[in-house]
Amino acid sequence: MHSERSGVVALKSSESNSRTGYVLHALVSFILVLLFAGRASAEKHPVPLDPKADPATCLQCHEDKTKGKSVHSAMAMGCMGCHEIRTNRDITHVKLITATPYKLCLTCHADKDASQLKGKVHPPAVRDCLTCHDPHQSDNKNQLKKLASGEKKDNLCLTCHTQGTNVDEKGSRHTALDSGCDTCHTIHKTGDRGKREFDFHLTKDAPALCADCHDVKDASLQKAHQGQPFGNADCLTCHDPHQSRTPKLMQAFLHDPFASKQCEVCHQPAKDGKVVLTQASAKELCVTCHSDKAEQIEKAKVQHPGAAGDCTDCHNPHAGRSPAFPKPDAVAVCLGCHADQAEQGKKHYVHQPAFEQGCAICHEPHGNDNVHLLRASTPNKLCLECHAPDRHPQKLESEHLVTIFDGKVKLPENYMARTPILPLEYGLGHPVERHPISDLVDPKDRTHVLTPLNCLTCHQPHSSSQPGLLVKDQANNMSFCQTCHKGMIGPKQPGQFSPVPAPKTGGPAAGGPPAGIGSLKGAQ
Repeated sequence: MHSERSGVVALKSSESNSRTGYVLHALVSFILVLLFAGRASAEKHPVPLDPKADPATCLQCHEDKTKGKSVHSAMAMGCMGCHEIRTNRDITHVKLITATPYKLCLTCHADKDASQLKGKVHPPAVRDCLTCHDPHQSDNKNQLKKLASGEKKDNLCLTCHTQGTNVDEKGSRHTALDSGCDTCHTIHKTGDRGKREFDFHLTKDAPALCADCHDVKDASLQKAHQGQPFGNADCLTCHDPHQSRTPKLMQAFLHDPFASKQCEVCHQPAKDGKVVLTQASAKELCVTCHSDKAEQIEKAKVQHPGAAGDCTDCHNPHAGRSPAFPKPDAVAVCLGCHADQAEQGKKHYVHQPAFEQGCAICHEPHGNDNVHLLRASTPNKLCLECHAPDRHPQKLESEHLVTIFDGKVKLPENYMARTPILPLEYGLGHPVERHPISDLVDPKDRTHVLTPLNCLTCHQPHSSSQPGLLVKDQANNMSFCQTCHKGMIGPKQPGQFSPVPAPKTGGPAAGGPPAGIGSLKGAQ
């Protein structure tokens, strides 16, 4: 008994020391942040100033801030429109009148507030205007630090982007890049998520954008398309607008007959300006090669009604930006029918696979045996394919891709680098240490579930109006946790019982998993 008490005391002492160390670490970190933040936002001024100094005083040294081809209109308000002078004895600090430059910009440019805009916002415009703009003056339009054209060292956009700078020896590069990125893009343009014009901040969508330079009646262009009608086609289904590993700006993924220029496999000569296929319908043509997909669609226990139509309802027959050539892209191909999910995409926080990569990461579009056409039999197996600490995506070096779900899903090679890993051990560890993520079962009868639990208990799979994608769009705070842990969080109320202590053997107090938790690192 004495030994057991000593062990408990030692454990409590260890936990107390751990908490004390954590608090001290957090406190030191907080102080350092304050020190550095103060230093960054209020540099010591080289000469003493009167707190009531006027702009004329500033211009004695900073006259260059008022000269340039493009001077910020705010300069007309005077320096104190954005800055303030603070003195302490003989030390002068000059700082912004707001906590951050971004907040200062929004006092005039409220229409650029990313938190209020629909759809995708250019990342620098989310929090840091000074990445692209000089706050005082510039030789470039809109006080841009550099032009949006020219070589890498001279091009503002190429500070972050690499399009057109790393073209393969056998590849191709769009000459429009030489005219400048702003030929096709308007960076602050936003709108409904899923519409290409807004997602990529285009001046207008293709094919109208392409037709500004390329005449569809040009004889050489018609010859390149084998005499097939293409005037109303979407150029970007077959062509990459920036660069390609292959000639003619071909997209990253090509249908074999198209890649090998065997157009006659699927096409007869055009008639009266219309496409004529070698089979009576597109579906009959596709199944001559893809009979396995036809069989999957027919035999699936859970069938996808959309897969019963023509293959070209969902797939482009020539090429695409992603595997299997979904059209117009891997997200919009589904949202055309699933209007309820399209509405979900309008929320401020979206799950990246669902609304940026493609629904087919999580769902099997041709049908399978799982509810909602999920690629795994349970929600946890599905989520942990990407978020487990022991995930194992397979690399396809030659294609610059990785695969998951036994090779059934192909993703960009850097995809997993942007996917958070949960610190799970023995099925515990999210959202806090030792918190379970799967069903709690009766230790005496492991077939009896005491508390059902999986990823969808707390999270929505598609989107939310709050960070964390928590259910019912709830905020990530104690109130959310208390929906399950009533009476176990916060100050104890009079007459309230403490939670039942952990058992003496097993469970957290003994260093092992709690009763009812499986032994796998990623609970399924």
